Amino acid sequence: MIELDFEKTGGLIPAIAQEYKTGEVLMLGYMNKPAWEATLATGQATYWSRSRSELWVKGKTSGNLQIVKEIRIDCDNDTVLLKVEQIGGAACHLGYKSCFFRKINDGSVQTIGSRVFDPAEVYKK
Repeated sequence: MIELDFEKTGGLIPAIAQEYKTGEVLMLGYMNKPAWEATLATGQATYWSRSRSELWVKGKTSGNLQIVKEIRIDCDNDTVLLKVEQIGGAACHLGYKSCFFRKINDGSVQTIGSRVFDPAEVYKK
């Protein structure tokens, strides 16, 4: 079993999700040890929700699951890269394919993506 260094980072390690076919960076989440173990056991990206203080299976509510195809670990054993198949086409809870849908251009923020879904409809908020 791979031992990640959760202690060095206060119990949470960064987890980058990347589309395995295109290499596009989809999101950054955090994992605690139970999230890491759940990801390994199920093959579905599971994170620790800092806002809700609970395990979060990506896409459980929205249907936009992340199926893990490959996992890479950095040289310090404190960051993971998940290469995933993004089911449903959107990783961002705001409805975009990637959480990185904004670009700084000449000092202003520019949206460079289109919404895949309406978060108000999906999350009923």
